Order: sequence, then C-alpha cells, then structure tokens
Amino acid sequence: MSGHSKWHSIKHKKGAADQARGKLFAVLIRQIEVAARTGGGDVATNATLRTMVQKARDSSLPVDTIQRAIRRGTGEEEGVTYESVTYEGYAPGGVAVIVQALTDNRNRTSAEIKNLFSRNGGSFAEPGAVSWQFERKGIIDVDRAADEDELMLVAADAGAEDVQDGGDAWHVTTPPTDLHAVRTAIEQGGYKVKSGDLTMIPTTVVELNKESQAKTVLHLMEVLEDHDDVEAVYANFDIPDAVLEAVTA
Repeated sequence: MSGHSKWHSIKHKKGAADQARGKLFAVLIRQIEVAARTGGGDVATNATLRTMVQKARDSSLPVDTIQRAIRRGTGEEEGVTYESVTYEGYAPGGVAVIVQALTDNRNRTSAEIKNLFSRNGGSFAEPGAVSWQFERKGIIDVDRAADEDELMLVAADAGAEDVQDGGDAWHVTTPPTDLHAVRTAIEQGGYKVKSGDLTMIPTTVVELNKESQAKTVLHLMEVLEDHDDVEAVYANFDIPDAVLEAVTA
C-alpha cells in the first residue's frame, strides 16, 4: 500500500478523520456541483455524478444537501461556479504528487498551491510532469468480514482487477468505468461496502527509509490536503512500517 492509501491510513490512525469532517462535506458538495454542471443532474445518465452522490452518501452527507448541490450545479439554484483543476509537483526525495482542486478562482488557488510546495520542501511541476506515473482506478473498500476468495470471485465476475488486504478493509480495484457495476455486484452478493471512489494509483513507488524525509513528505501531504480548495492529494511514496511507527509515535 502506497501513496494516497498509505496517507489516509496514517490519518485514520492519528484520529484526523473526524477533525476533517467539515472539510470533507464541503469538498463533496463541490464535487457534486461540478459533476452536475458538466454532465447533467440525472445520476442514471451521469456516471461521474452517480459516483459522487454515492461517495457523499457513504460519508453521511444529508440527502437534502446532496439535492441542493445538484440543483446548483444544473443552474436551478444560484451558487458559486467551481472548476476542477489539477496540479503536479514533487515532494522531497523525488516523490511524485498530484493535487486535485475545485476552485472559483484558478489564479488564486494556483499561487497558493505553488507556495505550499515551495515552503514545505517540494517543488511545483508542469502539467504532465508526474501524472504519467499514475493510473486512474476505482477503489471499493469492503468490510473485512468478507471471505477473500469468495469476494474475489464476485468482484472479478463483475469486472474487478484485484482484491488486496488494506488492513481494516479489503481494497477492490476496478477500471474507472466499472466502479459502479462492481460495487453493485458486491452489494448484491451480500457484502458490506464501506466506501467506493475513483483514485490515482502510482505505477512506480519511492520508498522513504529515513524518518526525517518521511516526516517532511507527510507534512507536505497534510498542508496540501488542508487547503480549502483541495479535494484530493495523491503521491507515489511508501514508508516501511518501522519508519512509519517512529514518525507517527
């Protein structure tokens, strides 16, 4: 497990998830608005909106809040217009980083993200400089009570590529276009799905063996994710368990 998955496992262990709940809701609302504006407000015909609405439901975002976000996205209600922007850069040690943001002011957000990289040991990069090191995938987290072999059969029949041990859940990897179909098959098979989302998975990994370097990379990840406009941060680092324990102690 590396990069984005590793980082979120670390945050969970640190108890940071509850502290970020307000930020999560704000991001989910923006994602729904952008998806509805881009592809329409019908989840039956807008796959991206369907994914974002399901993600919001997984996070217990109220249904009326979801519906208002859709209406703002389609123009039925007034609201701020957000656009999706992707930034690329490097963390210390040559770690590749992708930052996805939703902003109502591209120039402001770009300047602020660039500043966060430079002030925290990283460097900004041109579009395409690091994105080639990642693949777009769907990830479905399934409750650990599921039998791995049986889950693998159900998921594979629906188009899943892999099932991995994620510690507190089974991570089912899918092609991005098959996320909804695989999730539906898993749920119909009687398995409890904890979450499902699109993500960026690194094709190459940088191992951080020094505590000082690991701390610096994790700090950069944290300040980037704390930015109000940022919806997700992905990176291709891996930290050995011994180093991770020392860093998060």
